[in-house]
Amino acid sequence: MITLIDSHSHFDDDSFSADREAVLARAQSVGVIRQIVPAISAGLWYRLREVCKQYSGLYPAYGLHPLYLPEHRQQHLDQLAQWIEQEQPVAVGECGLDYWVADLDKSEQERFFIAQLHLAREAHLPVIIHARRSVEDVIKQVRQIPGSYGVVHSFAGSEVQARQLIERGFYLSFGGPITYPRANKLRRLVQTLPLENILLETDSPDQPLSTHRGERNEPAYLLEVLQTVAELRQQSPVEVATMTNRNTITLFNLSL
Repeated sequence: MITLIDSHSHFDDDSFSADREAVLARAQSVGVIRQIVPAISAGLWYRLREVCKQYSGLYPAYGLHPLYLPEHRQQHLDQLAQWIEQEQPVAVGECGLDYWVADLDKSEQERFFIAQLHLAREAHLPVIIHARRSVEDVIKQVRQIPGSYGVVHSFAGSEVQARQLIERGFYLSFGGPITYPRANKLRRLVQTLPLENILLETDSPDQPLSTHRGERNEPAYLLEVLQTVAELRQQSPVEVATMTNRNTITLFNLSL
């Protein structure tokens, strides 16, 4: 059986509270044996930590997501520094910039993002970046902080932007959106970018695949993401799984 790592899953989300063990069992039954679980706000760090402790194969990352900007406070950045030191997460995140939601203050988003880039660099950790309609500004910020590295999850930028990020040591992650036949730009990217810089994700419970429209997404569906990538690239699923697993292990410094 092919084994896989979901590089971006919000497995601590409330939507899994009623059947979390069954969701995990379904994932493991199809080979999804490990998950990177990024945080979204300080108030949920405790729950995320406990979920990752309770179940094997879950690796926490702590950060402040731009969509939850109204919840973030300056002291949360100080707390994040403490959590990073005490908990030794695999990454800082989810952090970044979101320009799709009009009423989120861009300058405040930028301030929290830059602060988290600095924290990650100081801790020698990768960042997990959310970049929605903001890839150019994300590139601008990581350029200004030498030594920044990580992954832009659910990447939706251009090929030029993708290659700029790759040159700076970033990986790009793809999930459910590439399974939609009309997602031509994304599907071309998956075909043309070096496999050495690609990760696979579900972003569970969000971004359902084309075969699960309107449903809760879950880590077990990563197998379908793998199959789509393999078909688009005309490579075997084993080859794609082997390389993307290696990429994920390298980026997050996971033990084998």
